[in-house]
Amino acid sequence: MGRPGAATVRLTVAQALVRFLAAQHTERDGVERRLIPGVFGIFGHGNVAGIGQALLQAAATDGDQAWSADPPEGRLPYLMVRNEQGGVHAAAAFARASNRLQTMAVTTSIGPGATNMVTGAALATTNRLPVLLLPADIFATRAPDPVLQQLEDPRSLDISVNDAFKPVSRFWDRINRPEQLIPSALAAMRVLTDPAETGAVTLCLPQDVQAEAFDWPAAFFDHRVWRVARPVPEPAALDRAVAAIRAAQRPLVVAGGGVVYSEAAGALRDFATATGIPVADTHAGKGAINWDHPSAVGGLGATGTAAANSLARQADLVIGVGTRYSDFTTASHTVFADPGVRFVNVNVAAFDAAKLGATSIVADARTTLQALTAALDGHRIDPAYGREIARLAKDWQQVVDECYHRDHRPLPAQTEVFGALNEAMGPDDVVINAAGSMPGDLQCLWRASNPGEYHVEYAYSCMGYEIPAAIGARLARGERGQVVAIVGDGTYQMAPGELATIVAERLKVIIVLLQNHGFASIGALSESVGSQRFGTRYQMHEGGEVPFDLAANAASFGLEVLRCNGIEEFRANYRKAAELTGPVALFIETDLLGPSPPGSAWWDVPVAQVSELDSTRQALAEYETEKAAQRHYL
Repeated sequence: MGRPGAATVRLTVAQALVRFLAAQHTERDGVERRLIPGVFGIFGHGNVAGIGQALLQAAATDGDQAWSADPPEGRLPYLMVRNEQGGVHAAAAFARASNRLQTMAVTTSIGPGATNMVTGAALATTNRLPVLLLPADIFATRAPDPVLQQLEDPRSLDISVNDAFKPVSRFWDRINRPEQLIPSALAAMRVLTDPAETGAVTLCLPQDVQAEAFDWPAAFFDHRVWRVARPVPEPAALDRAVAAIRAAQRPLVVAGGGVVYSEAAGALRDFATATGIPVADTHAGKGAINWDHPSAVGGLGATGTAAANSLARQADLVIGVGTRYSDFTTASHTVFADPGVRFVNVNVAAFDAAKLGATSIVADARTTLQALTAALDGHRIDPAYGREIARLAKDWQQVVDECYHRDHRPLPAQTEVFGALNEAMGPDDVVINAAGSMPGDLQCLWRASNPGEYHVEYAYSCMGYEIPAAIGARLARGERGQVVAIVGDGTYQMAPGELATIVAERLKVIIVLLQNHGFASIGALSESVGSQRFGTRYQMHEGGEVPFDLAANAASFGLEVLRCNGIEEFRANYRKAAELTGPVALFIETDLLGPSPPGSAWWDVPVAQVSELDSTRQALAEYETEKAAQRHYL
């Protein structure tokens, strides 16, 4: 198939896909990279003879087998994970650590191997992170129908469990004939490299088609470079934004993940330095401006700092750069309280740029910040506003110091663990976390001096992300710095299996394992909605704590485990862990009940409108008071 007389190569569909993937690259700002430098996976009957055989050929070399984010031309290394969901999380973390310019593929068998990836796909798409998913599928010929693990649907014989990927994928296709792979593979690469449309890309591969031979046009396997552009702002849109900023008395910037992925941190600092406009951050945007910059006011929203939220309540103009405005960022549409507040949104995705009735600039964050700085030459905020920003930021840093050094007894607060880490880790290190109470504490407390230091997944808030994410981050970063994953006992019990992958691959990762015998975040939320922390502690049926030993469990995977009795011993053991060459876990017990950082904003979680419980009725009254401030921004 192709031009008459053109050269062809006879390969199976799986071999052709692997060879194609090994030839794909991205380029931005003159730097070229392998788009997909490797594959995570687990083999079963659906992929072992197809993708598995093809990867064997692509991974077999006479040279060095060590991992590299830039493997030799034509080689596509394979890394075995222990759970397919973990493989997708690792791929998403790799993409995030690579600023979305690289990602990994994940191959699975049919059935449960495939559906195990659905949660990971949702996380990747929600976070706007590219991952390539290659689940095996039923037989296209339907000869052995129903094949082992096939879900039969009486409405259609063309439905499989892989249809579940459709709502959580940015691109989805099923390759029922060999020649379908060519347009589908090219479309998949387009989505993976599109900063506005990216997310999970799913190519479903019927197991018989994987092994089917075809004469492929040789040009399909040429070295191909996907250019990642930096769209510049439309002049008229830029003029409208500049006019709005010049007219504002109390502007506020919200820095989201788009600043990080655009590598626009320097441009953001220049903009803030030139104008004096304060900068708050989201989870994905933390570190986009260094925490000690005069304009930095920390995390915004439901788990934000008192400084950022105070400024947000009085802001007459909010400049969102690369943010999707989650409900935590907006405090469920309550934190921007000025009756006349307006928005200017800079985003490469028109969908996000138009939110909150904003004046929108659909363009790259870096090019737009540079253009705004130039257009606003000589413009600065009022000196009185600048003094207010400095006072609020200073007051909040005193709160951070108190939370980091509470000397809470008999067990430390988890904020003290974060403080010990924040003070011990350097600018080349990265902290990883997701879900529960920890992201909230980290957003309002963590002092990040650059975007690479902070890797917290909170768009999907997925327990079980942290350990596989450490794999992806380590692979993407090479030998640079420490990779520190903070893991609570709830997350640990859900997905500890990738510790075996970390040990098998000899990845230098530090796992900080906190045990408090319950769900701290949901326990506090339960209490706030009048549900009295019901069902949020790990307890035996007859009462008392479940006698699990998570440190011993982690050691059984092959990690070196250092038990920490208190914060001072934790600090000492972290120094030891940093010096070790292999993976290590630091285990420490913390107080389930906190204390937590002081809250300064709201989150909308509905309360039962009818109840026999006094606690619920009281919570309802408080909920109705807070909800009265909720609004649409038009």
